[in-house]
Amino acid sequence: MCGITGVYSFSGRAEEYKNKLELSVKSIYSRGPDDNGIYIDRNVGLGHTRLAIIDTSHAGAQPFIDTTGNYALIFNGEFYNHKEFRKELLNDGVVFKSESDTEVLLYLLIKYEGKAVEKINGCFSFAFYDRHKNQCILARDRMGINPLIYYLDKDKIIFASEMKAILAFDIFKELDHETVKTYFQLNYIPTNQCILKNIYKLEPGNFITVKGSGIEKVTYYKIPRYTQQTASNDNYKTACNKLFELLDNSVKKRLIADVPVGCFLSGGIDSSVITALAAGHTKNLNTFSIGFSDNDYFDETRYAELVAKKYNTNHTVFKVSNEDLLNNLTFVLDYIDEPFADSSALAVNILSKLTRRKATVALSGDGADEMFAGYNKHSAHLKIINAGIKEKLVAGMDFIWKSLPKSRNSKTSNLFRQLHRFASGYNLSPEDRYWFWASIGSEEYTNKLLNINIDEKRFEHLKSGCFDKDIDLTQINDILYTDMHLVLQGDMLTKVDFMSMSNCLEVRVPFLDHTVVDYAFSLPANYKIDVNTRKKILRDTFREYIPQDIFEQPKHGFEVPLLKWFRNELQYMINEELLSKEFIKEQNIFDTRTVDALKIKLKSQDPEDSASKLWALIVFQYWWKKYFNN
Repeated sequence: MCGITGVYSFSGRAEEYKNKLELSVKSIYSRGPDDNGIYIDRNVGLGHTRLAIIDTSHAGAQPFIDTTGNYALIFNGEFYNHKEFRKELLNDGVVFKSESDTEVLLYLLIKYEGKAVEKINGCFSFAFYDRHKNQCILARDRMGINPLIYYLDKDKIIFASEMKAILAFDIFKELDHETVKTYFQLNYIPTNQCILKNIYKLEPGNFITVKGSGIEKVTYYKIPRYTQQTASNDNYKTACNKLFELLDNSVKKRLIADVPVGCFLSGGIDSSVITALAAGHTKNLNTFSIGFSDNDYFDETRYAELVAKKYNTNHTVFKVSNEDLLNNLTFVLDYIDEPFADSSALAVNILSKLTRRKATVALSGDGADEMFAGYNKHSAHLKIINAGIKEKLVAGMDFIWKSLPKSRNSKTSNLFRQLHRFASGYNLSPEDRYWFWASIGSEEYTNKLLNINIDEKRFEHLKSGCFDKDIDLTQINDILYTDMHLVLQGDMLTKVDFMSMSNCLEVRVPFLDHTVVDYAFSLPANYKIDVNTRKKILRDTFREYIPQDIFEQPKHGFEVPLLKWFRNELQYMINEELLSKEFIKEQNIFDTRTVDALKIKLKSQDPEDSASKLWALIVFQYWWKKYFNN
């Protein structure tokens, strides 16, 4: 991966932004420490920071200009099938000066313009400038693996890989109040929203043509919804074989690099599958795991070591302590430029930092949970769809679950938490239940918390924008489809991009090859989940390739001990700094009574999700002080 930034001036005064463009490039240095450059011509200024992966020589430096000087490209990402188009372009008479995939993309865009994006198998965001037409094409990959953010006003459009690169242009910053409410419900911000007004995230599978005094957006790809018309006729055995073939091809493509490559190996099914396939295509595969030396409940390194031993990988286990996580906290808070409160980012940051010592590229298992029904909530949705006496009994006992201690920090208290959430969602509509189970903070909570004006009509409009208009949330495949757009793009991919690129590490995601995704969404839900098994087809396809213990372990996320921290090491943040009563009153964004109630809840015998809610507040406060109170 790399970093891109640029500006298109509708009045042809791009030269005036040169100094700001240089600052913008510097702000995203960690995305590309190997090289950087800028290009300015009339309407457009382009900036690039390079993390060299394919053709690491200076011949692959960007911005990339064609031999005529009429076309320029800045590219962040990987174009895995570039070699087949290199052959096509050589037959057209193109003379290449490098082996980079960027140069192939440049000439492909010259030949096909916007339609070139449909030919790319990869992850990317890019800006392509055509001097003849005085236009710029901005594009983002199908799944949203690589970010592209833009600011728009009547004079210009500014675009970049990260918001900090846009803010380097000294634009006016104004909070989007409705997005603030979304953030405190989900603990992250969906791809259809942004914390600041006039800044937007280009949706995955879209490109924008910028020309004259305006922009035109085109959707070139959408994840296919499962319908009778799109359903595959493959039986289960055929589907297992085809899934293996597609995923194996995807992994093989993503191992191509001119720098060291490895695999994240968490000890779960998804990363174990990727490792097993990668080991079939490369000798001496490097694998990396992170373990928590202070908390056995969240440590899965013993399972990762089983896979590493089976495939004889060069396995490295990074054992980190609570102190290690705490020492990296400020780094993480400093790097994120939009509030993001998935606390597992702290662990991903350390994993990325330590992995970068031995590899420049790592393959991950992201995307499998959303495609193949891997989360606990997917089992819960299925149970309610097919509710019987047991489910009705659990829902009817909510008065008991409410009275029991609930948190994420032990097996028993987490079970009580899950039973309470199941019972609370049981009688909701499918749409409200989906949002409730996706959220940390409820509607009631955010209404009490926020002391700012909220346009509730606009909030509901933004919220509805997270759902496809034809979606049916009584269908598992449509629940997974919605997860792909909301959870995967807004939370999981954002986390990995932030934390890997902050450490100059590229992460590749084989499950999100569009051929794999397209096929997964042609399969019926009962291939993926039943009353006993989540990720059914993935388990059955790779049962022979993965140690049995991997399949039998309970699912854990990259949890960090927030509750313990807030009761001990981070008390000062809550009581004296970011959430002090004086600062909250002065800031006038939050209701002091609601914040105080959270602090009391945190110290009680029944903390529930108070630690996660307080973490969301701390992340926001740190961000707000950095950008609004300096």
